[in-house]
Amino acid sequence: MAARGLPGAAMAAPEPEPEPGRCAHFVLRKRRFCRMIPAPGRRFCGEHGHEEEQSDRKRIPCPLDPKHTVYEDQLQKHLKKCNSREKPKPVYFVQDINAGLKDVAEIPEMQVPLSSLSIEELQNLIIKLKKASNGLELHLKEQILSHQALQEALNDPKNGESAFKHLKQQVWSDSLITIEGFGHGIASILGNMEKLHLLGPGRCFVEFGAGRGKLSHWVDIALENVEGVQFLLVERATTRFKVDGKHKRRDSIFERLQVDIQHLCLNKVPILEKKRLPVVGIGKHLCGAATDLALRCLVESYTTCCDGEDEEPAPKRCRAAQTEIRTENNVWWNLALRCLVESYTTCCDGEDEEPAPKRCRAAQTEVAPHKSAGNESTTEGQKPVAGIVIALCCHHKCDWMHYVGREFFKSVGLGPLEFHYFQRMSSWATCGMRETTSKASTSEDSEDQTNDTEEHEQALSRTESSSDTLQGILSVEERKEIGCLCKRLIDHGRIEYLQQQGYKAALQYYTESAVSLENVLLTAVPNSSLIPEPNT
Repeated sequence: MAARGLPGAAMAAPEPEPEPGRCAHFVLRKRRFCRMIPAPGRRFCGEHGHEEEQSDRKRIPCPLDPKHTVYEDQLQKHLKKCNSREKPKPVYFVQDINAGLKDVAEIPEMQVPLSSLSIEELQNLIIKLKKASNGLELHLKEQILSHQALQEALNDPKNGESAFKHLKQQVWSDSLITIEGFGHGIASILGNMEKLHLLGPGRCFVEFGAGRGKLSHWVDIALENVEGVQFLLVERATTRFKVDGKHKRRDSIFERLQVDIQHLCLNKVPILEKKRLPVVGIGKHLCGAATDLALRCLVESYTTCCDGEDEEPAPKRCRAAQTEIRTENNVWWNLALRCLVESYTTCCDGEDEEPAPKRCRAAQTEVAPHKSAGNESTTEGQKPVAGIVIALCCHHKCDWMHYVGREFFKSVGLGPLEFHYFQRMSSWATCGMRETTSKASTSEDSEDQTNDTEEHEQALSRTESSSDTLQGILSVEERKEIGCLCKRLIDHGRIEYLQQQGYKAALQYYTESAVSLENVLLTAVPNSSLIPEPNT
């Protein structure tokens, strides 16, 4: 009985066992066993088959992607079908079309960390920041709206249970990121889109950084009885547990574009090339430089390409027909001209939608002025982008090369060096988001959100670790204020860029800071004279 109180007498916890029919490899990073199914008679799956005692085959890391392994004797066969192999580029891939800066001379060669700055250098940066921010609208308006499309989901008690599970895994200091908060954020984005009259028929919604496609999914639900709606989901990485395949409406078209926004030419996407629908660019937490790439993709690349293609090229003529007409005498030549110019033109006055048949050059000369005159009133002064709604985040991942507000920075006496420091200092605004708890997950929803959160946390920790030495110089509140100032300065450059391109742009808070510290929404619509009419 006396031995019961000794520390060493406590019963050891039983070692965990893999689930029946699952791989016996223990994944340390996830603190659980691998869930792959091994072959009959095996204890390990193909990925961890080298752990079999009786295995004499060697597995090596794949040279294309070392995150997975392959049997050495099957390497050549694997390289032909590996998902990481270089695939043929899609038609809408145009190298660096949205990259922005081409002059590498403007990019600073040495990027010194904040921790290496002296007190005087840091104070000079703060003085420059406050001087450049003087006169800017720093106090944003709250536009915390809602939409009835999400009311049922937010009131569903099942989502409450999922939120409770997710709450145990994701705690960012004072800010609790839950599924309920995610839902309220989506609802506010939809509410702002509705206020801007962007939820309408005959539009193509392009979600940048789509991930699982939840934002497009809820936009589709909000447009329940609207026809002629199409969705393009842009994501450079392969995504699991996609929700765009689960939408209930059959008349909505969802298409995924697996491409980096930097190389995306929307004008060459087949569905937009065929149907010139007004485009609405959307995105939820489009990190750093991705926001600038998306803005340039919409405002410059797509708009410029569309402006140059208002008039269709003249159709090709049949060479045989040309030879035949030229060899006929003048009588037949005059008859042919009269047939094409008078009869055909008269019959086709009410059928502008039909494609023009092949015809001779003389007929084209007569018909072309009629066509361009008829289209002048509908195409002149219109923009193919109906609106932009993007939730901003991760300003510390911005890049001077891609940044759309470079002209604004130069106008206030700032350059790439100051931008480099300001984008690093912007992370001070969210310094309360560093702490994390357990990352183990068993549900699909929480696993996806955990992975997304990990990416944000890793970027934040890398950015802020270098500034920990500044805690003795600036208080937490001062750092937070300076970080917010850096964010607003970077965002104002984006606003001025959109205004110069003919858009009415604004920044507003779309959700409470208790839900997310990254709670600023960028919206832009063409000026009133440039709003495109939807094609129904």
